[in-house]
Amino acid sequence: MKETYSFGRDTYIYDYKMGAGKKISNYIPLAPQQEQKNVVGIESIMIPKPIFDDPNYCGSNKLRGKVIILTGGDSGLGRAAAIAFAKEGANLVIPYYNEDDDANLTKKIIEYYGTKCLLMKGDLSSKKFCKEVVKKTIEYFGKVDVLVNNAGVQYQADSLEEISDEQFDWTMKVNIYGMFYLTKECLPYLKEGSSIINLSSITTFKGDPQLIDYVTTKGAIIGFTRSLARNLALKKIRVNAIAPGFFWTPLQPNCWVKEKIPTLGADAAMGRGAMPYELAPTYVFLASNDSSYMTGQVIHVNGGEIMG
Repeated sequence: MKETYSFGRDTYIYDYKMGAGKKISNYIPLAPQQEQKNVVGIESIMIPKPIFDDPNYCGSNKLRGKVIILTGGDSGLGRAAAIAFAKEGANLVIPYYNEDDDANLTKKIIEYYGTKCLLMKGDLSSKKFCKEVVKKTIEYFGKVDVLVNNAGVQYQADSLEEISDEQFDWTMKVNIYGMFYLTKECLPYLKEGSSIINLSSITTFKGDPQLIDYVTTKGAIIGFTRSLARNLALKKIRVNAIAPGFFWTPLQPNCWVKEKIPTLGADAAMGRGAMPYELAPTYVFLASNDSSYMTGQVIHVNGGEIMG
């Protein structure tokens, strides 16, 4: 367990297991202590609210007329990506679990920027639902150009023994099975120039002792991305991944004990965590022709927490 002292210019973290205090100079937390106890996190009850729309980001029609399936686009990093996609002229299909208020707000913002949004509520761990997502997309828009496998779940556990079979199974099915099912259903409709974007995590590359099942899935996503990229390269369909560091999203208060929240992002070289809008341009880059000669890659956006 970690405890944080002071919210001023100097923040101390005391780790009871390690028995040592760590001073982080000039580190100001993004958020105070808080936690949620939901199956998935809810953005509307977070303090402070994540910043998902950058007023300085001006679209330039990089994705005009494109149809993008974006899982988990109701909130967090997905919502920020959805809004940037809309600013670039894309129409969105957003499968989400049960966060109705978050999803409806995202839809309103997308439509405000002049594009269309189809919401689909359901469980991505279900092959049947993944089939329905693609079926409805084709019925509604007639095509799919980009698939963003963004949805995921994450839960804290201090040891492997604390991870129940049910939690392990759920994490695997949402983070891996859902990506596999949905990608497989989309492939017949993807064509030259299409893009698949998978969301991994910084934890894959540094490990996290309290996220063993989550890190396992995020590592599998890297393998899936690289293998599928080679498999689809001659069809000129690109497959890439993003590995974010700490961003202030519903995943965080829904995963960690409240004492950990103010410490998140402290290990980054830039000395801070980030808001979702700061990752949105990376999604746009990988979805657009700006990344036409890139496939099988992992883009790290983590404030310098890991390098290389």
